[in-house]
Amino acid sequence: MALLKPDEIRKMSKEEREKKLQELRLELLKLRTTISMGGALENPARVREIKKAIARILTIQGEEELKERHGKRG
Repeated sequence: MALLKPDEIRKMSKEEREKKLQELRLELLKLRTTISMGGALENPARVREIKKAIARILTIQGEEELKERHGKRG
C-alpha cells in the first residue's frame, strides 16, 4: 500500500510537503541505521515505501516549480 498518494501530496501546502519530506527522510535514516547495525526490521518493505514516498514528493515539488517558472515567463 502506498504511503502517500500523489493526489494527497498535491493537496498539501508547500510547508506541509517540506515537513513530511523531513519526517520521511528521518525515518529512512533510522531504518538504515538499524540495518547497518545488524538489526532486523519488522517490515523490510517499509524502506521501499518510504523511498517511493520521498520520490513522489520531490517529483511533485519539481512539477510545481516548473509550473511557477513557466507561468512567470508567459
